[in-house]
Amino acid sequence: QVQLVESGGGLVQAGGSLRLSCAASGRTFSRYHMGWFRQAPGKEREFVATISWSGVTTYYADSVKGRFTISRDNAKNTVYLQMNSLKPEDTAVYYCAAGSSFSTVDYDYWGQGTQVTVSS
Repeated sequence: QVQLVESGGGLVQAGGSLRLSCAASGRTFSRYHMGWFRQAPGKEREFVATISWSGVTTYYADSVKGRFTISRDNAKNTVYLQMNSLKPEDTAVYYCAAGSSFSTVDYDYWGQGTQVTVSS
């Protein structure tokens, strides 16, 4: 069982930056691949980025490639999402997730989400 708690969301102007954090409970965090997803009002949840359990391999949605960076610190049981050059279309609730597969869809545990709002 893994519990996930996101933080770091907020209101930022277009072009600005935010760093999201996701703290995980449990001693098995380093065994899980981690992902970030987002859901904008009236839209389906969409994949943003994923990182392998070791942190060596990452993968991004085309919409955020080159602007967002996913990373993790297994000693701190935390995964991060550094978001730069933010756009109004990045406004959404951002969720972190943990899973056994390196995937854009298949995750077992989810956090409660943190709101990111980008003003134009």
